[in-house]
Amino acid sequence: MNRFKLATATVRLWFSPERMEAEGETPDYRFSLANERTFLAWIRTAFALVGGGFAVDQFLPETGWAPMRTVLAMVLLVGGVACAVRAINHWARSELAMRRKEDMVYSRFPALLAAAVVVIALALLVLVALGSAR
Repeated sequence: MNRFKLATATVRLWFSPERMEAEGETPDYRFSLANERTFLAWIRTAFALVGGGFAVDQFLPETGWAPMRTVLAMVLLVGGVACAVRAINHWARSELAMRRKEDMVYSRFPALLAAAVVVIALALLVLVALGSAR
């Protein structure tokens, strides 16, 4: 199956998870519930990033680098969107893997997200320091 068809099939599962019943066997419900808890943790992370983007835009002190404040807010907001999309995609892929008795899916997204948060936190540290120096 080519990547486009695979992606399309996965997106369909996001909105009609009952289609998964046609795949493999029903896994132990504890694993499905753990998968759901992981999904909810990623959604909380997405909300935190969106809230952080809003907070940066509204509450970060003005500095001579006003565009930097907007860029950081936008990066946080886009990160929140990416995190939410990643959450549902990972949930669907993991659920399918469990039903098909395949290996669990792995992703570089957590490492990329952690690195991005470190970079954004350092940039915010600089902006706050510049704002309080005024």
